Amino acid sequence: MSRQWKPWLLAGILLAVLTGCANQSSTSPVMQNQVEIRPGMQVTLPEPEQLGNTLIASQLITAQWQDQTNQLPVQLEVSRDKIVLAGFSSWGARILSLTYQEKVIETQVLPGLGETLPKPEQVLFNLMLTLWPAESWQQSLQAVGWRLKDSPELRQLIDDKGDVVIEIHYNSVPHLDGDILFKDKKLGYLISIRTLNYSR
Repeated sequence: MSRQWKPWLLAGILLAVLTGCANQSSTSPVMQNQVEIRPGMQVTLPEPEQLGNTLIASQLITAQWQDQTNQLPVQLEVSRDKIVLAGFSSWGARILSLTYQEKVIETQVLPGLGETLPKPEQVLFNLMLTLWPAESWQQSLQAVGWRLKDSPELRQLIDDKGDVVIEIHYNSVPHLDGDILFKDKKLGYLISIRTLNYSR
């Protein structure tokens, strides 16, 4: 998978934060609601409403890859027909935003970061894989021979060869009440999601 959510907090975002890029944004072309899960293989994202409820959440996301650790505060809003995700600098400036509505994805990023950040649909894929019910993924994953193995504490994304690609560990039920650990076993990175507050 090219330009995945692997350390999506690392070089690009942190460079922008530390050097104080101008708070201007550029809009990307509209993208369809399919993401690449393997070179040449795509899967369709669930609809926003398939989460089963509305959600507003403030989260702190920490990425660990090799010997680097970086953090990004994010704000997530899910309504019946739309998902909005925004990432902020340490002083509160928005450096990335993403909208998913009517089967298309649009994103805005600070100038100069477009080639450094991962594909926005990949960010959204990881987010939705973590929070959306397993049944909302069933049809699109079955279409490519992949599946989710799910329990209250652990979710595994298993490919068509039977290999575990991603593991998601939940420390609490409801899941947003505790830290969530997202492990990409193929690319070797770990993402920790701490929800600071949320409302449904």
